[in-house]
Amino acid sequence: MSTHKVSAVRGMNDLLPSAAAVLQHFERLAIACLRSYGYRQIRTPIVEPTAVFRRSLGEVTDIVEKEMYSFVDSLNGDSLTLRPENTAGVVRAAIEHSLLHEGPCRLWYYGPMYRHERPQRGRYREFFQVGAEALGFSGPEVEVEQILLLQRLWKALELGPVRLQLNCLGQADERLRHRRELVAFLQAHRSELDADAQRRIETNPLRVLDSKNAGTQACLERAPRLMDYLGDPSLQHFERVQQLLRQERVSFDMNPRLVRGLDYYNLTVFEWVTDRLGAQGTICGGGRYDGLFELLGGKPTAACGFSIGVERVLELLGETVPQEPTCDVYVVHQGGATYEAALRAAESLRDAGMDVVLHADSASLKSQMRKADASGAEFAVIVGEEEVAESTASVKALRPATQSVPFARQERVAMNELAGRLLDALCAEEADSTQADARATASQAL
Repeated sequence: MSTHKVSAVRGMNDLLPSAAAVLQHFERLAIACLRSYGYRQIRTPIVEPTAVFRRSLGEVTDIVEKEMYSFVDSLNGDSLTLRPENTAGVVRAAIEHSLLHEGPCRLWYYGPMYRHERPQRGRYREFFQVGAEALGFSGPEVEVEQILLLQRLWKALELGPVRLQLNCLGQADERLRHRRELVAFLQAHRSELDADAQRRIETNPLRVLDSKNAGTQACLERAPRLMDYLGDPSLQHFERVQQLLRQERVSFDMNPRLVRGLDYYNLTVFEWVTDRLGAQGTICGGGRYDGLFELLGGKPTAACGFSIGVERVLELLGETVPQEPTCDVYVVHQGGATYEAALRAAESLRDAGMDVVLHADSASLKSQMRKADASGAEFAVIVGEEEVAESTASVKALRPATQSVPFARQERVAMNELAGRLLDALCAEEADSTQADARATASQAL
């Protein structure tokens, strides 16, 4: 039998308990923000027919060519793929289940995506995204709504400085005229481009504009600008987006090199970026994709959405989110009959809605109290031989701010009153904390 250590798949990371508090903080605020704008959750399978992504992402994109985890189902020969993104899956589900039969809808999702690319900071082979899709809305207002939603989320997270970048991709016929001129320019200046840009000239020339290579970017300063090929309807749509953002005091930068290499994207595209993550500075990307429904066999349908890179946002949050306590109450005992009484007490506290840790092995009361303090619990419940004899438990506040806090001094409580007394004490602690926060806020305002 082999005894060598087995490690996780490269680029697929464990989430340890010490990091879970930050993730849970993000999840709560993100979901609350999405719900406040009328978005409802949708869950699609992690595995989709490969055709969903080949149709939506194209045969010659990097994702389809190199990065998808695809395999053949040995039972029926179907080609299946671990989803590299979720917009296509949401649109597939909307078509399959006629979600727009009764009108437009707003949907959100959250879950893992998979790409077989070189792992690096902020880019992993298994990564998580929170995304939203507004389906059936054709006006610029929904694009502004999503940007406002995201700004509200960044503020709630206290994320620090992030910048909004905007561009307009126009419509397919406008991009086609620009593409012809761009390809001619790139071919004439091929020697100034890096190898990746040269490869994309024929397959995906718009993505050349997004190159991070300094030499290529210097050459692109002279390239034809997509904005010069847009007609009045596209320009008016984009101007309305900017007007509404200015009205809501949302700062943004115009970035003519912000593109999407997929033909179904059109009109407004946006990204939120930061300088604090090195090369992987985009934490959220979005835009309008009115052409995707037809590619997946549906009727022409307006659509707009975004996705947030969860790992990148968590890195920005860093140590700013305090660790949550493991429990409300930690129960200690002396073993034997005292453990049985402590077990009954712990269950009664859980019945009352409290989070409870019951010490599970034999140790001195002093050692158990150290564990109780380290757990972050507000109160310790002590069940010793004297308490069992009297059908009581001793309760001690572990971190009282003042002597007026309930159980600041250790106190015996009848077992049949324990849950009610502790529940009252926890409510009193919460009220004191809320009042303290309010006083601190008022003090800052002054």
